[in-house]
Amino acid sequence: MLDDFLVRAGLAGIGLALAAGPLGCFVIWRRMAYFGDATAHAAILGVALSLTFSLSIYVGVLATALLAAFAVLALSGRIYAMDTLLGVAAHGALALGLVAVSLLSGVRVDLMAYLFGDILAVSRIDLALVWTGSLAVLLLLRLRWRALLLVTLNTDLAAARGYDARREQMILTAAMAVLVAVAIKIVGALLITAILIIPAAAARALSRTPESMAVTAALTGICAVIGGLAVSFQWDTPTGPTMVVVAVALFALSSLVPAVSRGR
Repeated sequence: MLDDFLVRAGLAGIGLALAAGPLGCFVIWRRMAYFGDATAHAAILGVALSLTFSLSIYVGVLATALLAAFAVLALSGRIYAMDTLLGVAAHGALALGLVAVSLLSGVRVDLMAYLFGDILAVSRIDLALVWTGSLAVLLLLRLRWRALLLVTLNTDLAAARGYDARREQMILTAAMAVLVAVAIKIVGALLITAILIIPAAAARALSRTPESMAVTAALTGICAVIGGLAVSFQWDTPTGPTMVVVAVALFALSSLVPAVSRGR
């Protein structure tokens, strides 16, 4: 279990979990799960564009995720409701990305790796980029924590305190796009939302304050990463989906805590 590629995989997963935990709390509090899906699914289109123009995968995915997210924000409420636009963006971006990848000539693309991730193939450069992006997300959340939390709880009170709800939404959207860009090689476009939501949902039953929920979500994500790697190594299962399965198991265990407490 101490092989070099496993160490890199573990460090990359831990770096992702540290940022995904607190960010996932806001996704749950603001009910942005479908928004996360739309941003993550746009990543496949970003992969196709990156390969077409010989760009870094991270740059292409980040640009496409930002464009898709801000387009939904700009158009919502004008002609269509937010949930309608998110449905079109999520499925449309994924389908368009898959078609675009299939049309690439002279380029071999491991589509499964981008859909479900390949954490065992993380290189040292990938590891540095994952940690850089995760720390940037954590720093952004730390600097805007009070504003984001107040806007989430009460937009009128936030406006009275001088916080712009739309600006904070854009900040949260940018943070999500950065996380999608660094997570594409670890858990893939189809599982990014799961790694955002499930640890945060598990932490909800174990926490009494927003800050403790954010910390617990990050720790739950780390446990899911390490447990998923161990199970995948032992049973030779796909690593990304296995990490999500472990996260679901932790969520199931955490959901028993309130029932046990009431029983006592």
